[in-house]
Amino acid sequence: MDITQDRTATQDLPYNVFAKACPSRGTLEHVTGRWGGLTLGALYEGSLRFNELRRRVDGVSEKMLSQTLHALERDGLVHREAQPTNPPRVDYELTPLGREVAERLLSLIHFVEGQMDGVLEARRRYDETRGAL
Repeated sequence: MDITQDRTATQDLPYNVFAKACPSRGTLEHVTGRWGGLTLGALYEGSLRFNELRRRVDGVSEKMLSQTLHALERDGLVHREAQPTNPPRVDYELTPLGREVAERLLSLIHFVEGQMDGVLEARRRYDETRGAL
């Protein structure tokens, strides 16, 4: 399917991310934001507890991870399982929808990682022509 056919097909959808008031914008933001994308990617490997997930998503604060997980759970992408133990045990895993989204994100992530030599070279040339350090 070419881009023209893809646009035509999406015009028939009840949601349009390009429309200002469309609720899909919020979900897209949750999925493609720095912490959302990394969280979904990390959970693709399997169920993780909060601190395991925080270690896997290097650099995320406890507060940001908590907010991200709440948003992804609300969107139906992450399932939170609380065990009634002492101390309480909480595991996070992808829902079937979350798994599908994560697969697509990981494809993009792997593509970008594979293109980084070219990206770094482009950055170097850009900085060189603009006198950046």
